[in-house]
Amino acid sequence: MKIEISDNKKWQYSLTIKMILLAIMGLFLLAPLEMIKSIIRERQKNSENIKKEIAFQWAGQQTISGPVLNIPLKIYPAKKEADPYISIFHLMPETLIIQGDVKTEIRHKSIYQAVVYTTEMKISGEFDIPEINSGERSEILWNEAYYTIGISDNRGLKGGVSIKADSVIIDAIPGLKDPDIFSSGITFPTVLQPQRKRIQFSLAFKLSGSESLSFTPMGKTTTVNLRSPWDSPGFMGSFLPTDRTINNAGFEASWQVTNLNRNFPQYWTGSVYKPSNDSFGVDFILQVDHYQKSLRSAKYGILFIALTFLALLFAELTINEKIHVFHYLQVALALVIFFSLLNALSEQIGFNLAYLISAASTIILISFFLRALIRKNRPVILIGGLLVFLYSFIFILLTLNDYAYLAGNIGLFILLGITMKLSLKLKINENDPSLDNQS
Repeated sequence: MKIEISDNKKWQYSLTIKMILLAIMGLFLLAPLEMIKSIIRERQKNSENIKKEIAFQWAGQQTISGPVLNIPLKIYPAKKEADPYISIFHLMPETLIIQGDVKTEIRHKSIYQAVVYTTEMKISGEFDIPEINSGERSEILWNEAYYTIGISDNRGLKGGVSIKADSVIIDAIPGLKDPDIFSSGITFPTVLQPQRKRIQFSLAFKLSGSESLSFTPMGKTTTVNLRSPWDSPGFMGSFLPTDRTINNAGFEASWQVTNLNRNFPQYWTGSVYKPSNDSFGVDFILQVDHYQKSLRSAKYGILFIALTFLALLFAELTINEKIHVFHYLQVALALVIFFSLLNALSEQIGFNLAYLISAASTIILISFFLRALIRKNRPVILIGGLLVFLYSFIFILLTLNDYAYLAGNIGLFILLGITMKLSLKLKINENDPSLDNQS
């Protein structure tokens, strides 16, 4: 038996050949989808670079640590030929209370934006000075003692800073006298009385920063109270707030940390510990995640194309109207451009509105194209309805976050079941309908 192509029907309308061509076309369309993903990642990287640039010009992420009381020890080694050396005894506060009132604002550069803030900090507490024993013959240099506060970006300090230790007010000097605990900050030189065993302190200052504000639990008991009009905070670090309130007016949060919760002792000498590893605080989250959502939606691109191709094939079989492979390609390109249009619009008007406009424009464009091509309303309405369902389904997945993977698999399983059910109603011969069997 010999199979030949009918004179009235061309080979490209064969259902089997068409399905093979569509599968190959779908694979080739992965290339423009990857190009769009690459563009989204590039725009996202540009946004991050602009945020860093704004932070550099304003002040970076801030971590406040301290104060710490530092007492130099002059150590005389047991070996007579060895020279004396200085070791620093670092003492953490017995109690540490921090109160902060954070004022936020959004800074713009081109189409990008970043969150910056200025906070008024009030810090108070007390030191309990223990018996200092280095284990070797040593001399305590009470006259060379000093307080230090770790501040991750000193450029954020506004005005002078003074600490009141008991009745003595001490002005800060730039930088750190030793780098044992902090990499940057300020120093308060002081003179201690050897008989003094308890020192109460307090200080207040203004500090600017961007994106996040963190604290280190330096006190044996550390209490931090923060208040801000920012209504989308993200609490992070080693400890979460014990109490918090978040509403449209902003947030209030309180932390309470003891020395048993942290991974460093109340005092030590040298640079044995780095307390900043136990820091905690708040991220001032800017609700501009359209790059992430655009990238996630682009990952569903091949699903859009495959289901639309399947709907067009069903339309061909039900209405006995042939659609050229080139027209399939045009519909697929419209679906691909949707993702690029979505990212471009979301940079200007936000993701949700951009998604609505992009989806509506794409559905209308494809529906009018198919109406002009097929000239029948029912299949156009069915395909348009499918696209509305697909775009709505993907949007729901993008908003679910934690349950997106589960919901996506359930939705695809249901959609496959519906497709299998509909295919049972179609009568597809073993041979393609466009082929004539001739002996």
